[in-house]
Amino acid sequence: MPSSPIGGSDSRFELKDLKNGTTEIKSTEQENEVEYFETLKNSNGSQNDYSYSDNKPVSRFRKFIDSFKRADDPVHDTHGTSSDMDIEMGSNEGDADMIVDAMAKKTDGEASNDETDKKLKKTIKPRHVIMISLGTGIGTGLLVGNGATLSHGGPGALVIGYAIMGLMVYCIIQACGEMAVNYLTLVGGFNAYPSFLIDPALGFSVAWVYCLQWLCVCPLELVTASMTIKYWTTKVDPDIFVVIFYVLIVGINLLGGAAGYAEAEFFFNTCKCLMMAGFFILGIIIICGGAGTSGYIGGRYWHDPGAFRGDKAIDRFKGVVNVFVTAAFSFGQSEFIAITASEQSNPRKAIPSAAKKIIYRALCIYLASIIIIGFLVPYNSNQLLGTQSNGIKASPYVLAIANHGVRVVPHFINTVIILSVLSVANSAFYSSSRMLLTLAKQGYAPQIFTYIDRAGRPLMGILAACLFGVIAFCASSPKEDEVFTWLLSISGLSQLFTWMSICLSHIRFRMAMKAQGRSLGEIGYLSQVGIWGSIFSFTLMFLILIGQFWVALAPIGEGKIDVQSFFENYLAMPILIVFYFGYKIWKRDWRLYIRASDIDLIYQRHIYDEEVLRQEQEEYREKLKNGPRWKRYWAFWC
Repeated sequence: MPSSPIGGSDSRFELKDLKNGTTEIKSTEQENEVEYFETLKNSNGSQNDYSYSDNKPVSRFRKFIDSFKRADDPVHDTHGTSSDMDIEMGSNEGDADMIVDAMAKKTDGEASNDETDKKLKKTIKPRHVIMISLGTGIGTGLLVGNGATLSHGGPGALVIGYAIMGLMVYCIIQACGEMAVNYLTLVGGFNAYPSFLIDPALGFSVAWVYCLQWLCVCPLELVTASMTIKYWTTKVDPDIFVVIFYVLIVGINLLGGAAGYAEAEFFFNTCKCLMMAGFFILGIIIICGGAGTSGYIGGRYWHDPGAFRGDKAIDRFKGVVNVFVTAAFSFGQSEFIAITASEQSNPRKAIPSAAKKIIYRALCIYLASIIIIGFLVPYNSNQLLGTQSNGIKASPYVLAIANHGVRVVPHFINTVIILSVLSVANSAFYSSSRMLLTLAKQGYAPQIFTYIDRAGRPLMGILAACLFGVIAFCASSPKEDEVFTWLLSISGLSQLFTWMSICLSHIRFRMAMKAQGRSLGEIGYLSQVGIWGSIFSFTLMFLILIGQFWVALAPIGEGKIDVQSFFENYLAMPILIVFYFGYKIWKRDWRLYIRASDIDLIYQRHIYDEEVLRQEQEEYREKLKNGPRWKRYWAFWC
């Protein structure tokens, strides 16, 4: 078996050609305690190609059955472009020994993470990413959940609540972006930050509550879909529609995998964006009296019944507080935009751009549509979801058009709302199965959830999501509205807990940098609102939790304590507490927090060269200065 040294005659590693057509990279030093090697296959096949002992044609059914078997360990293709080893050796063969040294230094956890990532199929295309980012947030919270918040607080409360939440989310995106650039390869992403920056118990509890949030979102969306269909008929058992939607969502994720999820999201989000654009135009025309049978409407409903619900100032304030949980649910997944931006080639430009898109989305989609709803739907309408009436209920977006004599269009909007709800259910099903996989990789969940089949599906996570989806079959219950409130409050409060953990992790990270005398110049991206933006957001969310506790315990219009209302609207908090103290008892770790001087600022953190970053920034500014004026405007606004 011939062999040849890598990187010159003095290299510590050599290539050996084996009989079976493979190549082995092996250490030439006998005193090495560990033998580092990588087997490279000389074929163009992928890990998911199936081989069979006979030469008979294999049926699609057999391939489908075999796809559920555990995925093989990932291998590197010496002829394909997917091999990092090939790319680096091809570019600089003389440094091959350095490459193998780097491979040897990988920790077991990092290697496991890489292998898992290679088993998961990456089939989402740029067009999918663009449309998913545009449609994110247009779902149950905005299209359906706002019916109840409008009924409880009035249009003024909605506008104030969403404006404050939008400002807060901007600060969260900045903090999340800074942390993501520093910890690009960290298993668990933003859910793992509290574990080593604050307290492991807090990291464990927040990660599980966040996973529980998305496990609950899927049945929530299916219940919402069955409620939305009641606009057309109340004679058919809602569980029939739940069965249809449930099978559809499971089928997309089980049969289509990541590709099926992406194509479904592309279709759903295209419909949502077109519907919202049409709603803006038609809504303004109706308000001005150009369509419908109501004539000029103007600010009629802002005066009668009014902008806020309640005769007392305290009830009006409760109405504003009541908006925050629904708004948090509506803004959910915004943190993923920062994560995506941090993985681009120039995160210093991508993250500010992503944060600006959040502001524009808050203004153009959330606030603009809510203002139009406030002009077209009075908060005392008995057709709003969340009211106590027994009549036909619908989304405020449907009522905004239907109540003013416009025909056909409300049915189209209701159809798109159902598609929007299914879109969120599809995303939640997909995300929750992957989150269980991540929890297992962190050691927070049973290792059975690391099972990935040959089709790249986290099969045990999908099974768990299927079991949680069964909750949706309570849609035929007369308490359907209460189930909707329970699931929505769990999801909304869980989102607040996640955002609070991101902000507190950012604060602790900056405190540790200061305590250990490290320069902020070695950070790849600095939050534009700094540590004070995180302090502002964390403080505001803490006050929101206190206010929500008050509203849940003593609902709007009632002076006495309502225990059922409390658990209905605040259940996520007891769940978080159980997870937190459960971890403390399990690990017998009674520390309240990790001291700033003891925080490990080296492990898995990307430390950047301060001088290189400064030079890049100066070159970028010079390029803008010498470029056309429209590029400077584009850089400022976009």
